[in-house]
Amino acid sequence: MPMIRVELLDGRTVEQKREFAAAVTQEAVRVLRCPAEAVDVVFVDVRHHDWATGGRLASDPQD
Repeated sequence: MPMIRVELLDGRTVEQKREFAAAVTQEAVRVLRCPAEAVDVVFVDVRHHDWATGGRLASDPQD
C-alpha cells in the first residue's frame, strides 16, 4: 500500500487538495499497478514561518 506524503505551505483549499489527491492516486494506480483503495495521500500543511528556501523563511518579505 503506497503512502504519499505531500508537504505544502498552508493556504491550499480543500478543493485543491481533493483534486491533487485524485490525480496523484490515479497516477499511482497506473504506475504501481495497485488498486486506488490501497493508495493513501497525506497532506501536511506547513506554516510559512516554518519553511525556508535558500536560507530565507517563506514568511520573510520578498525583495
